[in-house]
Amino acid sequence: MILPIYVYGQPVLREVAQDITAEYPNLKELIQNMFDTMEHADGIGLAAPQVGLPIRLVVVDLDVLSEDHPEFANFRKVFINPYIIEVDGDDVTMGEGCLSLPGVGEDVTRPDVIHVEYYDENFEKHTERVEGYLARVMQHEFDHLDGVMFIDHISPLRKQMIRNKLMKLVKGTARTHYKIKSVNAKLK
Repeated sequence: MILPIYVYGQPVLREVAQDITAEYPNLKELIQNMFDTMEHADGIGLAAPQVGLPIRLVVVDLDVLSEDHPEFANFRKVFINPYIIEVDGDDVTMGEGCLSLPGVGEDVTRPDVIHVEYYDENFEKHTERVEGYLARVMQHEFDHLDGVMFIDHISPLRKQMIRNKLMKLVKGTARTHYKIKSVNAKLK
């Protein structure tokens, strides 16, 4: 099922998400719905707060990038209760966008190496060192679980420059090809 994506201004996007257990109701169905929603919206990552749930759950599918990046062929993962336990490497600046901020893109500086702990969909624990583009994607998505959005990593001047775009999102006047849920508008 395709779920509406919550956009900038929705309070759930600023909440710190809670850990879940294997007994979370309809977890497998929720994971599939999140993958379906992300794919429908042409995304590569989606965090549960982006579909209105303040829980520590992220899905990532980088297979769409595999033509240019063969290392991402068949890369489709679920991250439950993920945490970044260490960052290192060099800071790298790249453009980022977000399904919860349609039409907004900004350069964001992030470390290019992270160490993470998470559970997969079978609740098996993993501890991994991740680098490069995948590290960026994970940092972006895991930020959502702590109530942080990528625009929080840009300068106040840049944020002021995109203020009108952000206000359109709050008002519900932004156009997307996917269902969104904004603060001041009905479901589109």
